[in-house]
Amino acid sequence: MKLLEIICIFFATLCIFSCGKVSLENIYPPDVIEDGKLLTDELIRKYKYPAETHFVITSDKYILRMHRIPKPGGRPILLQHGLLDSSATYILMGPNLALGYYLYDLGYDVWMGNARGNRYSRNHTTLNPDIDKAFWNFSWHEIAVFDIPAMIDYILYQTNSLKLIYVGHSQGTTVLFVMCSMRPEYNEKIILAHALAPVAFMKHIRTPLLPLGQQGIEIPVIKSMLEFLPNANLFKGICMSGQNAEEVCLNVYYMLVGKDVKQFNRTRFIMVLGHLPAGIAMKQVTHYLQLIKSDKFRQYDYVEENKKIYCQNEPPDYDLKKVTVPIAMHYSLNDYLSEPVDVVRLKELLPNVIDFHKMEIPQWNHMDFLYAFDARKLLYTRIHELNKRFFIEK
Repeated sequence: MKLLEIICIFFATLCIFSCGKVSLENIYPPDVIEDGKLLTDELIRKYKYPAETHFVITSDKYILRMHRIPKPGGRPILLQHGLLDSSATYILMGPNLALGYYLYDLGYDVWMGNARGNRYSRNHTTLNPDIDKAFWNFSWHEIAVFDIPAMIDYILYQTNSLKLIYVGHSQGTTVLFVMCSMRPEYNEKIILAHALAPVAFMKHIRTPLLPLGQQGIEIPVIKSMLEFLPNANLFKGICMSGQNAEEVCLNVYYMLVGKDVKQFNRTRFIMVLGHLPAGIAMKQVTHYLQLIKSDKFRQYDYVEENKKIYCQNEPPDYDLKKVTVPIAMHYSLNDYLSEPVDVVRLKELLPNVIDFHKMEIPQWNHMDFLYAFDARKLLYTRIHELNKRFFIEK
């Protein structure tokens, strides 16, 4: 079945079950609906935490927006989101569950980054993302080489610190490995890195939506929806058109990340859709698809241009031996996007893995690291304990 046929069936199904139904706007609690509409800094203030917004200009002139829950004198920690995501992901589940609030309450100075191209970092000193295609000519390679170093340097300068702690989820781990390989001096600026659902090798990715993604990158309308309409209300509007529509959307979500009904607060699914997708360049997706095909962790494959760009026919591998920062890897068995076989392979190639932590719940999926009911008990307390250990040792 072709991609367009699948899309038509999907939308037809939603219309059949949902047309004429009452919108979920009238069913869900007002707070859930509101939280899906507020920006990251607005959400933080709503729940009575201090919030700051900072802007960072990269060396290639992208303007990035960072959000901070400031704790003067606290140890700085940078939380970096995954693909299609934003800084909001670390505070979405609220003060009783979300990692950002948890760390702040423990005394950390919490910084949350936004990669180029998402809804908060759609800016450049000369390029307009709405009309200039050049703005979107980047993959996660550029995020790793330009964005993450710029944010780290900014945080260290603002806090008068020599090092910080890094937490990355999914693509937030990919860019960590690439940065430390391509710009190894940044290994010395991170006291400890936590890789949640680490992504580098991708041969064994399990999502049944993979063929959809492989075909979708060639369709202009899908590219436009993800690049030029970040946080598009289209997805949210469809999924909120009725309870049957919501069920279909939720099943699509589980097909992408892995199904774990018990750990996900379904009543907040609509809220999450208010923040996802947050905008990407399709070149990021293409780069990941290349990793799946090649079974290598390497730079972007420009095919005919490789010889000119890399002085060789194939793109070079990222040298993981240069990733000397202490890393705690946290993975799970039911993660469709970060398969344990690939994670183990990555672990064997990294020279300084200080903790290799398998989540004890077998159904734990790709987004449970951020959204699960038991994330604090099973993961965040471990992150804090490892941090304390390194504070003492260093």
